[in-house]
Amino acid sequence: MAKRSNPDFLNGVPEMTILKLLESQPMYGYELVQSIRLRSDNRLNFGEGCIYPLLHRMEKEGLLSSRKETVSGRERIIYRTTRAGKKRLQVTVQAWQETVQGVQAVLLGVQYGT
Repeated sequence: MAKRSNPDFLNGVPEMTILKLLESQPMYGYELVQSIRLRSDNRLNFGEGCIYPLLHRMEKEGLLSSRKETVSGRERIIYRTTRAGKKRLQVTVQAWQETVQGVQAVLLGVQYGT
């Protein structure tokens, strides 16, 4: 069976990684795809078919803003996080950390509240 690059349990992770990367620096779509691969040491591989629809949805929701800019002689749409995007990132990271702790507790056999 071939290894899947994006298992089902990664739901929500592309949005969180986009918000985190754009929090520190505005980027265009393909640049985000490459940054996610690089920063995750090739553990996350979200292609353009995943990232661009998310960017459009997140912009419609007010989590991102965009502006056309010329980069290396090519016109690109550069995305930035908005105040709402930064708030969503904060909430999402907290929920993610709690989820990771819960899964680790189960995997390690830790029992709470007994």
